Amino acid sequence: MTNNKTKKRVFSGTRATGRLHLGNYLGAVKGYIELQNREDLDCIYMAMDLHTITTPYDQNTLAQASRDVIMDYLAAGLDPEKSIITLQSMVPEHTYLAFLFSSMASVAQMTHLPTFKDKVKQHPEDVTMALLNYPILMAADILLYRSDLVPAGIDQEPHIEVAREIARKFNNRFGTDFPATKRFETKGTYVPSLMGQGKMSKSVAGSAINLTDDLKTITKKLSKTPTDSGQGDCVPTEGGVANLLTLVELFQSEEKRREYEGLYTSSGIRYGDLKKSLAEAISEELKPIQERRIELEANPEYVEQVIEDGAKKAREIARETIKEVKEKMGLI
Repeated sequence: MTNNKTKKRVFSGTRATGRLHLGNYLGAVKGYIELQNREDLDCIYMAMDLHTITTPYDQNTLAQASRDVIMDYLAAGLDPEKSIITLQSMVPEHTYLAFLFSSMASVAQMTHLPTFKDKVKQHPEDVTMALLNYPILMAADILLYRSDLVPAGIDQEPHIEVAREIARKFNNRFGTDFPATKRFETKGTYVPSLMGQGKMSKSVAGSAINLTDDLKTITKKLSKTPTDSGQGDCVPTEGGVANLLTLVELFQSEEKRREYEGLYTSSGIRYGDLKKSLAEAISEELKPIQERRIELEANPEYVEQVIEDGAKKAREIARETIKEVKEKMGLI
């Protein structure tokens, strides 16, 4: 298989399970934007609607949810002139290559993945073949474009290792030259949950502030963050108070955080004032993104054109990969 790439290729995406939140933005999308601006990289970013249907979903809202991801991408700063931006399902070669890859992956391997076991616990009544094949489809997503780098958290490392293993097997057996894809750490920021434990997540109710939330909504969400009396000998290093202070540092300043820490060990923090000030700072940061999103919502034809153009560009790459893989496998 001949690889004509002159630049390294980046692939990443977001499941269409809800609006993007601050954690997605600071932890991933800002990193995507930095990567798309590098001259040595070609970037492909997608709304992963096929991955969305591997767990229970609402078929009545999926199409809009997928477009919401695309609009959030564009509003945050991803540029269709610099990156391929589209929907996973618009490129049917993803599922075709996934089936070819499934011939080299064992059921035992898939069932032993920790991510599969976690999903089985979450959805014991919905353990489908699509869920079992999730890592194989992800391998196809990545290798269809011969992607060198995948911006992703450490929790995705087992899936990326599956992609590397499939690539090695195909290369050894069929003489392909799929790359040994690497997980890439962007300069993303860890954004803590509003609920006091872990990071912001779509799947944990009340833990996240969406990019589309207005000041009133942000204020209401922050009001539910658990706190304490506001005073003590030592500033908490975990839980709701610690997470609030991290958010203060992210959206106000390190100096403001130190000021609150000083109050905690002296006269005490008034959490109502802290949360009000923090909500205003977050709202101010999100305002330009929200303004761009309103423009996009008013111009659905442009959003569809971005998706169509992105799919066309992606399929040009994908068709070449499929043709060469089929030749190597003896299918044509």
